[in-house]
Amino acid sequence: MNEGTETQQQNIAPLTMGQYRALLGKYLKPQWRKALVMAGLLLTSIGLQLLEPQILRFFIDTAMAQGALQLLMNAAVVYLLAAVGIQILGAFANYLGADVGWTSTNLVRQDLAKHTMQLDMKFHNSRTAGEMIERIDGDVTALSDFFSQFSVRVFGGLLLLAGILVVLWLENVWVGLALTIFVILEFSVLYYTRHRAVPATRLEREANAKIFGFIEERLAGLEDIRANGGGAHAMYRFNYTMRDFYTTSRKAWMLRNTIWMTSYGMFVLGMTVTIAAAIFLVTRGSITVGTGYLVLQYMFMLQGPIEQITQQMQTLQKVTASIGRINELFAMKSDLPEGKNLALPTGAIAINFDHVNFSYDDKPTLKDVSFTLKPGTVLGLLGRTGSGKTTLTRLLFRFYDVTSGSVRLNGVDVREAALKDLHSRVGMVTQEVQLFQASVRDNLTFFDSSIPDERIQNVLTELGLAEWLESLPEHLDTKISAAGGNLSAGEAQLLAFARVFLKDPGLIILDEPSSRLDPATEKRLELALNKLLKGRTAIIIAHRLDTVQRADEIMILDNGSILEHDRREKLASNPRSRFYQLLQAGHSLDEELEELA
Repeated sequence: MNEGTETQQQNIAPLTMGQYRALLGKYLKPQWRKALVMAGLLLTSIGLQLLEPQILRFFIDTAMAQGALQLLMNAAVVYLLAAVGIQILGAFANYLGADVGWTSTNLVRQDLAKHTMQLDMKFHNSRTAGEMIERIDGDVTALSDFFSQFSVRVFGGLLLLAGILVVLWLENVWVGLALTIFVILEFSVLYYTRHRAVPATRLEREANAKIFGFIEERLAGLEDIRANGGGAHAMYRFNYTMRDFYTTSRKAWMLRNTIWMTSYGMFVLGMTVTIAAAIFLVTRGSITVGTGYLVLQYMFMLQGPIEQITQQMQTLQKVTASIGRINELFAMKSDLPEGKNLALPTGAIAINFDHVNFSYDDKPTLKDVSFTLKPGTVLGLLGRTGSGKTTLTRLLFRFYDVTSGSVRLNGVDVREAALKDLHSRVGMVTQEVQLFQASVRDNLTFFDSSIPDERIQNVLTELGLAEWLESLPEHLDTKISAAGGNLSAGEAQLLAFARVFLKDPGLIILDEPSSRLDPATEKRLELALNKLLKGRTAIIIAHRLDTVQRADEIMILDNGSILEHDRREKLASNPRSRFYQLLQAGHSLDEELEELA
């Protein structure tokens, strides 16, 4: 491991007990009823486990004294019943523990996902989807295993341990004292090594997240990798990432297992001393053979809870790393400060950019952009790739804050508007439609159950999708694949339009929505567009000139600045305008293509 990694490990501070209590208390407290039932099962099971050696002692001493056969039979039956009862009670306790663990951690996942969804785009742009899946699901799954087992194994193990020591003290003070000292030494070792593997385990989790992110990115770009012969390079990078994961995982595993090896070595030593002492006391006649066996049995029983607690201490080191990463994610705040939560009025929205400057990581993207759109205006936004078109529209959603200047919608600065209200009043249709592995209904409503089916059906009818909906086997309940495999590109694009119809915003942003459609579907989309734009303000990001023929105004961006902005008819009739030149170049190109055809 390199020096930088070692330094990173040293900078990772162990969690405080307060952080443990805050997280565990918040998500385990609602499960207190199940916890009480589980505690009752554990106590009963522990009582039966403590009873078993007593039954065996009675059986051995009675047999050696040639006692009545009926007494031996009764003892055997009671022992078998106790053994079966222990297994049944243990199974129910484990079931409840798993139920408590998964219920609690599902709430953690829910809160974590909700929190990250509220963070700004700078946060999401700096992390891959695979990394976020690992942090929200992978880290929390490790926590789930801890929640489901810790209460049963550690709490139950400590109770059994205490019960064994009490019984041994009652049987023989010296035996009780010796084994109490042994247990204290065991737990001292566990206490001083409990955080030994936490830094390495945290690096292991981070390396695991990088693997998820790497795989997700390469699978998403699989066609490009194959088409450009990048398979060998992708495998080289994959091997490099796996090697880093192997190195960190091996070190974390070795550090976690030092606890087990130390504990097991001490237990072997304690068992040797106990066997020698029991043989010595039996040969001297200080205790009976049955009592000697009882002491050995209790010593063997000590191994169970100690091993369980040792295993949980190893798990605790994994979980501590996960809890640290979970708390770190919860502690992250959006760089976009909350404003005054001002409401935006209904109806078409007026837009005002006032000397707006914006930079990505100190790289200027928009430079002194100022313009005004009246309510109901349709703006055609043109410009080459990298000119700032997409950035300009993202500022309207307040995905980012301007570096300087202001963006106002109906006179309200977007920094002062309520984000929920802002996102409901501004709609967008892009070329790439995001679909979910869910029903048609959920894909249209974004899982909002408050939207009635009648309204959804009316919107689909208005878009000319009524026949398509009727052709589906389960209509609105028909499942759509996440990749949209059971939809054509046109159907997916029309569903995206239906989403905007259902949202009914006052401002619509269209990022060349018809670029991937066949002519027949494009005509249906044109009809839908006419209805969608009526009474609303719109910005159409255009890559084809015929897309902006319905625009009232044209704006051309170049290198982050406004090259020209005016009424479309005025620019189209002005030979000196850039838009006029683009139109002429477009017509000439169309004529050349017709001649070649």
